[in-house]
Amino acid sequence: MRVTNKMLINNMVNNIGTNLRRMEKIQDRLATGKKINVPSDDPVVASRALKLRTDVSRLEQYDRNVKDAMSWMEITESALGDMSDIFHRTRELSVQAANGSTTPEDTQKIEEEVKQLKTQLIKLGNSTYSGRYVFSGFKTDQNLLDEDGSFAIDVSNTQEITYEVGIGDDIHINLTGGDVFNHGEEAVEGDTSVVMEDFDRLITALNEGDHETISGLLGDIDNHMDNLSRVRADVGARYNRLELTENRLSGNIFNFTKLMSENEDIDQAENIMLLKSEENVYNASLAGGARVIQPSLMDFLR
Repeated sequence: MRVTNKMLINNMVNNIGTNLRRMEKIQDRLATGKKINVPSDDPVVASRALKLRTDVSRLEQYDRNVKDAMSWMEITESALGDMSDIFHRTRELSVQAANGSTTPEDTQKIEEEVKQLKTQLIKLGNSTYSGRYVFSGFKTDQNLLDEDGSFAIDVSNTQEITYEVGIGDDIHINLTGGDVFNHGEEAVEGDTSVVMEDFDRLITALNEGDHETISGLLGDIDNHMDNLSRVRADVGARYNRLELTENRLSGNIFNFTKLMSENEDIDQAENIMLLKSEENVYNASLAGGARVIQPSLMDFLR
């Protein structure tokens, strides 16, 4: 077969184009840091990358759920801690007022402080997290207690707000008003809770100087404190579980992200060497083509 000048030129151009495309592909990898830029670059790597990205995205969502749940429960625990302080202070004042030697002036001062403690307890019963009432069950847009301490809404103890923190792993994060203020009984709109009834009785007894009734209420106050300790223990146990879940998710996110990087990311040093090699091949093809394809008529006449 006769090799013509046109054939040489066409082959040279094709070869130079092929070398240029190989160099361009490596340059793209270096620019993006990824082994593939379109699925056709490597369908196997692309398929595995999609699965790993989905797994990481799911784990990150679970992690966000856990952090949100922990924040909710931290607000709940903070409110319960303040309530506990209120009950301790109320008991101290009740013990002091139950003493028959207390003067009417002292009893009046104790009554005023107990009223303020009740007001603060109502405010804690209406504690919020990100604008949502934490003790109102599903009705997070409505406050639990009225200004006088009666229930403003119906709240069933089965109204558990749950967060998904893993595949098939749910945890409920809230306490209902009945758990906290009614010793586990459901909250009914318009009713006065057990806690608030005893506060009202205490305030009335203080106003009347009824030391015997005040003394009798000490046992009820102790019961409220025991109930509060029960719900705080429940919150603490669930919070500890969330911490363990958060640690596990953090480890899984790290491992899956590492796998995703190993699957997608290039070896920079290796690709720099490949680029240098392709540059040499490309330059050599240009130099070789310049020698084989004579650029002027004078070269043919020599």
